[in-house]
Amino acid sequence: MAGRSQEILDTFTRHVAEFGYDGTSFSRIAEELELSKGTIVHHFGTKDRLFAAMQERYMRRRLAEARTLVDRLSSPAEQLAAVFYAVVLAHVEDRASMVANQREVIRLARHESMREARRLRAEYRELVIGLLEAGVRATVFRPGDDRLRTLLVFGSVQWLWTWFDPDGESSVEEVAAAVVDVVLGGLLVDRSDLERLADPDGPIVELVRASIAEPVAT
Repeated sequence: MAGRSQEILDTFTRHVAEFGYDGTSFSRIAEELELSKGTIVHHFGTKDRLFAAMQERYMRRRLAEARTLVDRLSSPAEQLAAVFYAVVLAHVEDRASMVANQREVIRLARHESMREARRLRAEYRELVIGLLEAGVRATVFRPGDDRLRTLLVFGSVQWLWTWFDPDGESSVEEVAAAVVDVVLGGLLVDRSDLERLADPDGPIVELVRASIAEPVAT
């Protein structure tokens, strides 16, 4: 996506993050970008389609990061830790997109325009469930309802944007490490490697940062 479409989508995302869906208007976007509302309509049609494009771009980024990390790590514990680091670090590295999507995650959830976004979310969820199942098969993770565990963890992380302050006392790496410590601490059969996995300055975080920095086709 290039040119005016990218500008419109970026500005829409930032406005939704700041003002919410209801507080975001084509008029305000057009004024900021010094273009007509008709130009926005030409590129995206309706507001719900622009919102869907925002959700799709966000999920493609998260999926690309997760797949890259899974490919570059060998153990289910490392892979799962890296996925959690990535989604938490996005609260800084891709903050506007993260906040916009998390604050409005149920907006138009069943709308026809959100079909592709729903598919991408389901694909991401299945990837995480697959990591949990692989860990159980390898006797690395305790057995349990992996779909339920995935929903519980990401339901918690989803609200992180409401209290996490990038300029606050705890760094995003420390917050991410705390998430990994809590989640992996409850999953691992043998916790002897937990300190390494939950190290905010460790090699897994370095790998995650390198993966986030790679360009993603959106």
